[in-house]
Amino acid sequence: MNTFAVIIKHKTQPGKRDEVRAFWGKHMAPAVAANPGHLAYFYCFDNADPDVICAFQQYSSAEASQAFLQTASYAAYLVDVEPLLSGPPQVTALTPMWVKNS
Repeated sequence: MNTFAVIIKHKTQPGKRDEVRAFWGKHMAPAVAANPGHLAYFYCFDNADPDVICAFQQYSSAEASQAFLQTASYAAYLVDVEPLLSGPPQVTALTPMWVKNS
């Protein structure tokens, strides 16, 4: 298996999680849906912290991950959400060893 995955944890400014989600829906949902390099994407709210968003993303390759970060959609998303975040995200890069396909 040669895929690449990341887990991203964003901490929003207090009470700003829904605003970040709205911008994610505006910019990222359509971009991810149209991106053949994304094999899976889970956008999740943390059940224990109302200001945390986690995303699990599986890409066809590390290069596909880096290419997505260069898109106009991602740049527009960053412009809108950076003022709503408490700091940079925590990013963990992963190499999937086994995946259950649906």
